[in-house]
Amino acid sequence: MVPPLVLDIDGTLTDADGHLDPRAFEVLPAWDAPVILATGKAFPYPVSLCHYLGLPQTVIAENGGVVLADGEVTFTGDREAAQAAADEFVARGGDLGWDAADTANRWRETEIIARLNADEALLRAVADEFDVEVIDTGFAYHIKTPGVEKGVGLERVCETMDYDPEDFVAVGDSVNDASTFRVAGRSYAVANADDVAKEAADTVLDRSYMDGTLSVLDSLREEDAA
Repeated sequence: MVPPLVLDIDGTLTDADGHLDPRAFEVLPAWDAPVILATGKAFPYPVSLCHYLGLPQTVIAENGGVVLADGEVTFTGDREAAQAAADEFVARGGDLGWDAADTANRWRETEIIARLNADEALLRAVADEFDVEVIDTGFAYHIKTPGVEKGVGLERVCETMDYDPEDFVAVGDSVNDASTFRVAGRSYAVANADDVAKEAADTVLDRSYMDGTLSVLDSLREEDAA
């Protein structure tokens, strides 16, 4: 049997331009074990992706702040604290970088994000004052509750499944995947991963983005067939 998967989205199931690789529609629906999408994106994104991929809606969103498993949604991040820090950041002259629609944050339940061209020093200083943290995922600055992580989300999902976290194979590319790598049985960082993810992973792949992810899935299928 192939193992269950926990997969990041951006940088892992996408190409270098951030577009979903169409090969995901070929391999993931056919995977003969659970597939969990674990992302820093707002909650609706992985839910929607599961729908279009034809996967059960089991997701870890907003860096572990929101978990959907077995038809139940749980929240662990504090959106109000993150919003208060973001508001103070703007009040002191900072700019989150989004337009009036702010689709980056509009549907977030547990955190706030800013573009990478935001004033990082000011953002981190304000975050410290509000007892929240800032992580740089390479796609945005995430203002979030300390201790809320994808790895904790995976442990919560496993409470509803006949699997333990160490049964899972994880693939990712960013600092926010390191906690998943620590609890999963096997972990792979794609070649485009940041240094934190590479250090936390069991294996650093030679290939980037979806090419790297597919190389893992191919090897797992070969193991299963052996």
